[in-house]
Amino acid sequence: DWNVGQSGGGTGMISPSPRKEIPLTLTLMTPVVAIALTLGIGAMIFAILGYDPLASLYQFFVAPVSRPDQIADLFVKACPLIIIASGLVFAYRANVWNIGAEGQMILGAMFAGFVALSYPNLPGAVMMPAMILAGALGGLAWGMIPALLKTRFNTNEILVSLMLTYVAILLIDWTVRGPWRDPMSFGFPLTPMYADAALISRVELPGIGRLGQLHWGVAGALALAVAAWFVLGRSILGFQVKVMGYAPRAGRFAGFSPALVTIIVMGISGGAAGLAGMVEVSANIGQLQPDISFGYGFTAIIVAFLARLNPFGVIIAGLIVALAELGGDSAQIALAMPKVVTGVFKGILLFMLLAGETFNRYHVTFSLPHLATGAGPKRSGESGA
Repeated sequence: DWNVGQSGGGTGMISPSPRKEIPLTLTLMTPVVAIALTLGIGAMIFAILGYDPLASLYQFFVAPVSRPDQIADLFVKACPLIIIASGLVFAYRANVWNIGAEGQMILGAMFAGFVALSYPNLPGAVMMPAMILAGALGGLAWGMIPALLKTRFNTNEILVSLMLTYVAILLIDWTVRGPWRDPMSFGFPLTPMYADAALISRVELPGIGRLGQLHWGVAGALALAVAAWFVLGRSILGFQVKVMGYAPRAGRFAGFSPALVTIIVMGISGGAAGLAGMVEVSANIGQLQPDISFGYGFTAIIVAFLARLNPFGVIIAGLIVALAELGGDSAQIALAMPKVVTGVFKGILLFMLLAGETFNRYHVTFSLPHLATGAGPKRSGESGA
């Protein structure tokens, strides 16, 4: 129970309790209501600031997907979010809180970059699998640090994984300014460009050709989400993960090892984040630089929870978050809207979606404060949502 105020000696309370069953209509209506509230609040904010509300909402939700190539770019933007969130679902289903996907993504990019820069003459048939493996291993290795510290010394994986993110940021910054810096970069912190064999190619559609920036990494991201769904829902490993998350005592009675599950899910989530780093650099950047992630590792946490920790839902949630990002960019360009305003609107959208999920999962009871009137009896009221 949460205290919300006092009046006349009484205390108002908010009492959340898990719903035994979640009606289908509630599940379907929750995001609709959340988006409707976002549109209403956003329109009021835009009007107060002097922007045309309809034009602003158009730039956020319609302009980024008004052409086929823009739809393709939406999938490109969502690609790293889908990959990372597909891995985080495993950790969060097991109640293991990996907050360091950002750092694991950076380490994956660095490991893959080492292969690309050290062996530029490898043929494509060898280069790409080697970079994929190196990227996944880099993220996995970075994720193993908080996993092993948690299982061996019972440290808090939230703090350790988060702090390692900042270590990773400093590590790549030092690397591209020091030993890996391109001598021909005129002093800029950049590595040499990757060889063609180390770049993920664009998708060539029959009769159309290239569609925006669409690359084969997007197909890999969608396949990874499907594979995550299969493992989580149709395998012994997925069963262990869910049991250790929902009922850890029952899992221990069944002979499951909490330490082993922690190591596995941290390895999966770290490996997925590292793979996302490899894909992002190889497909969109082509070289290592200090900023390669742009916050994808942190944003993917929101995507995982918006998806209700469902790998299929990760695809939809990733597209929604990517649309908000591209819509913000579109509004800044078309309406000269400050970045802080677009950031506020994106924050409102995500807040409403997450708040809707809270009301979807919990029955919330609001208890009004007791009102004392002289020596008379106290009166109280309750309402539920």
